[in-house]
Amino acid sequence: MSIELYHYVECGLDDVWLMNGFERHDSPRGQSISIKGIDALHQAIGEHLGRNKRDLTGAEIRFLRQEMLMSQAVLADLLDVKELTVHRWETGKNSAPKTAEALIRFLYLEQIKSRAGKIRASLRRIADLEDGTDRKKELVFRLSGDDSHNWALAA
Repeated sequence: MSIELYHYVECGLDDVWLMNGFERHDSPRGQSISIKGIDALHQAIGEHLGRNKRDLTGAEIRFLRQEMLMSQAVLADLLDVKELTVHRWETGKNSAPKTAEALIRFLYLEQIKSRAGKIRASLRRIADLEDGTDRKKELVFRLSGDDSHNWALAA
């Protein structure tokens, strides 16, 4: 007896096969597939990618980003790179640096561990703070009183 595997390319990855948990259905448009517990399946795929030590492919980076419900722009902002850079990683035109891969894995694993996504929210706040300081073109300092040791950034 041989097991019929299902090549699950709909997730965006070329190397995912299902042994069970799926059913084939005949429909007027041809054969269709239904997958049981698809959210749990995607989480299992994401956990594997997050814990595996080999380099992530572009498709795997895209999978993790999409599972975190992030746009390329948001991920780029969190990683302090251009949106085009994330696009190039995901399309395989460039490889992501190890540090970026590590942070993507960390963000994904942290998010599934704690659906509140505390680390992601903290990084978002940091990125927002940095945006605010980047917009300031001049640093204006003010001496408070007669004490020459009381310099402070003017508001």
